[in-house]
Amino acid sequence: MSENNDIREIYANRSFEEVRIAVLENSKLSDLFWERNNNVSLVGNIYKGVVENVLPGISSAFINIGFDKNAYIYISDVIGDSRGGIDKVLRKDQEVMVQIIKDAISTKGMKVTMDISLPGRYIVLTPYQEHVGVSKNIDNHEERERLSKIINSVVESSKKYGCVVRTEAEGISEEEIRKEYKYLIRLWESILKKYETNKAPCLLYKDMDITLQVARDLLSKDVSIYMLDNKEDYYNVLDFVTKTSPEFKDKIKFYDGKTPIFKAFNIEQEIDELRKVKVELPSGGSIIIQEAESLCAIDVNTGRYTGSKSQEDTVTQTNIEAAYEIARQLRLRNIGGIIVIDFIDMKKASNRHKVMKALEDAVSKDRAKIKILPITRLGLIEMTRERRRESTFNMISEECPQCQGSGRVLSIESIRIKIQRDILNLTMGRPGGNLRVVVHPHVMDGLKSKIYLIEKNVHRSVKIVSDPQLVWEDYRIIIE
Repeated sequence: MSENNDIREIYANRSFEEVRIAVLENSKLSDLFWERNNNVSLVGNIYKGVVENVLPGISSAFINIGFDKNAYIYISDVIGDSRGGIDKVLRKDQEVMVQIIKDAISTKGMKVTMDISLPGRYIVLTPYQEHVGVSKNIDNHEERERLSKIINSVVESSKKYGCVVRTEAEGISEEEIRKEYKYLIRLWESILKKYETNKAPCLLYKDMDITLQVARDLLSKDVSIYMLDNKEDYYNVLDFVTKTSPEFKDKIKFYDGKTPIFKAFNIEQEIDELRKVKVELPSGGSIIIQEAESLCAIDVNTGRYTGSKSQEDTVTQTNIEAAYEIARQLRLRNIGGIIVIDFIDMKKASNRHKVMKALEDAVSKDRAKIKILPITRLGLIEMTRERRRESTFNMISEECPQCQGSGRVLSIESIRIKIQRDILNLTMGRPGGNLRVVVHPHVMDGLKSKIYLIEKNVHRSVKIVSDPQLVWEDYRIIIE
């Protein structure tokens, strides 16, 4: 494990139909896991499915695993010799074992793989692989050698399955690793038995509850506390940690305060900020995040920050600061797919390189797979981030009925001109008489100073009144 001086805390809140788990680094929100009863993640679940369609033209197949929408599998996730095409390995009505690697997003079904993996706390068992290795995140050479010898010794007896030692195994004894390996083998054998005896489509293995997944994947010596506000969750996590990592059981705490846990630790306010398009940077600059279905554009601005050095140094410093905040926002908002970042232009190649390195360093904490392309001369960086489920923004919000998702509404000036046009059409241009125009209260405030202009243009006396029931762009014209 790389050297990390951050103080990490984990807080879990279960209320009504959702679970939210916040990870704080140095008292600042760094990761957020959010799951609702009607939108539970199925990633990690294993199914016995039936091949419905094989499409060689796009090197994919669709598999019925028991849901309304079939899952899809790409040729790279098929086990077997697929060099002649996916139709050489899969055929219609064939029964297969698959694992979900990406939840259904928007109109797309779940993505699955035949390359099954079973994660434990210290190792990941890969039954269809032969490779045995150690996580690249363990930097210490001697520790890597020790763990490599242990895992090779552990799997030597079977020589059937691949296995990867996780970062959490650093400093763990051979006995613990051997015990977990045996457990995962038994788990895999039970899955195989279910596969042989159950009719497709059916569920063979369900991954842990999200509170247990966090304990399995994130609880480490760098975490000072894992506090939960639900008694059942608390006891489940405590039992799991006592069995798998007893040295961490004292970190598991139950929260019974009267103030809601996320409010007590100032997390709720940070979550509310995730809906904002504009994110302020500490130095005065800002980033603008525009999220679409499969692409996210992020723009970096200097704002009021001027610095004490040259403009180039100021711009570079703002860009570096933005790089770290962007990496954090991508994790918190769970933004995936193609991401384009427009950093402020820098003249020197060395400065562009500094910003690139800052971004690479910032995303190194991300558990999602990320690929970053070189920064362009104009300061643009293209990157991809693994998308396993819909973004937080899409989960907690829906399209605005007033702006139809554009994020903007007609300006008051545009509404004024539109009203004038409708009045002329309604009165057929005839002058004289009185009119009453009913608008949204804020629109009325904006039109007050323009009444004389409206009256001049429509040749009638006009009275503007408000109705709070109207939406921004709606209005009524009444001839009196």
